[in-house]
Amino acid sequence: MPLNVGDTAPDFTVKDTNGNTVKLSDYAGRAVVLYFYPKDDTPGCTKEACSFRDNYTQYTSKGIPVFGVSMDDEASHQRFTEKYSLPFPLLADTNGAITQAYDVDGGGYSKRVTYVVGADGKIVQVHTTIQTDTHATDILQQLAL
Repeated sequence: MPLNVGDTAPDFTVKDTNGNTVKLSDYAGRAVVLYFYPKDDTPGCTKEACSFRDNYTQYTSKGIPVFGVSMDDEASHQRFTEKYSLPFPLLADTNGAITQAYDVDGGGYSKRVTYVVGADGKIVQVHTTIQTDTHATDILQQLAL
């Protein structure tokens, strides 16, 4: 069962697509989108990533960082990012620690769940039913920013 609206988002430290260290706590005071997905370069995951890619400027114009999270490694994330020109970092949760902390473990992969973390570090949205090709715009509409 995923975390709930109002829960404090678990902090984490992990490497991104390019080997940079990402800490959720570094984004305190800002809303953050964390979208968990099962596997790089699969049909649904590609549609979802491209949805965020195509709407990324709307997120950045609002100061909202977007992070894709899966249990794939940095090399897989790099190939996926290059193939689809993804402008946002993918987080390499290779040991599943973030996936487990956010309660989206699908047994060796991350379930497709998206969290919007508010500026106060509390979860403000949880998406468990996702239309992959419109997901990024669906979130933007619900944020009404």
